[in-house]
Amino acid sequence: MLEDDNYDLLYKIIIIGDSNVGKSNILSRYTKDQFQGNSKATVGVELGTKFVKVEGVGAKLQIWDTAGQERYRSLTSSYYKGCHGCFIVYDITNEASFESIDTWYEQAVKEAGKEASIILVGNKCDLENERKISKEKGEEKARSMNASFFETSALSKVNIDDIFKEIVNNIYQRTKGQKNEEDDDIEIINENEKAINLTPQQQTPEKKGCC
Repeated sequence: MLEDDNYDLLYKIIIIGDSNVGKSNILSRYTKDQFQGNSKATVGVELGTKFVKVEGVGAKLQIWDTAGQERYRSLTSSYYKGCHGCFIVYDITNEASFESIDTWYEQAVKEAGKEASIILVGNKCDLENERKISKEKGEEKARSMNASFFETSALSKVNIDDIFKEIVNNIYQRTKGQKNEEDDDIEIINENEKAINLTPQQQTPEKKGCC
């Protein structure tokens, strides 16, 4: 396991998508191997970190879980700065979250740039009996975005490690040999802060079933 100061690369990865698709549980499953069945809606941005190795090189992942509610989208756009990779997440049981993919993709390209690595993620694949979006439809959408595609379940841990391995490898291959300085590329924040509340005076209702 890598120590906190034993890394050469720093990658910023953002998780975007509609509210209730399971973004927070994807983050917590990957970084802490935890799942919360009745987690509250993200207010602003939550941060997680993970230390990995890619081709023998130590890398620190700074992973940003963004709020999915419409009222936060203009506020969270500033957090795309310095982004190396982006997960666009939808819920395979929720057609509306799939229909929102194009909007999220357009924002990601606009704010993070065309060079950012993008992976489309169909979450909650454990809910097969409630499926509304076929795997083939997700694959077709990903091809139209020139993005990789995975179906995941934060509840049963399906493909959670794999999506991060894929995006880290993509970023590494794209940026190999490039300058990677923390001060230039990524806004470093206090990692002891579990959440950045952009509008703390606003309370959001509890969300359920975000697996």
